[in-house]
Amino acid sequence: MKKREYADCYFCGGQVQEKQVDVIRHWNGRVIMIEDVPAGVCNQCGERYYWGDVAEEMDRIMHVAEKELQVKRELRVPVVTLAAT
Repeated sequence: MKKREYADCYFCGGQVQEKQVDVIRHWNGRVIMIEDVPAGVCNQCGERYYWGDVAEEMDRIMHVAEKELQVKRELRVPVVTLAAT
């Protein structure tokens, strides 16, 4: 896939460069990680930008995740909270 061009960061004005990132999403009580997602990442603040077709593909993956998703591997993740105890 050809690398895409990005405008400067909307929030801090930093330079945005395309990188492959992992995206974690919550869907129907499940946590799903999508690897190797092309995203524009600001080199100053870390803000991420996704092209429309990439966002649509992530949505498609989430909608089929419960039925037919081919899981690459599963991870155990500890859960912590900031809520007052």
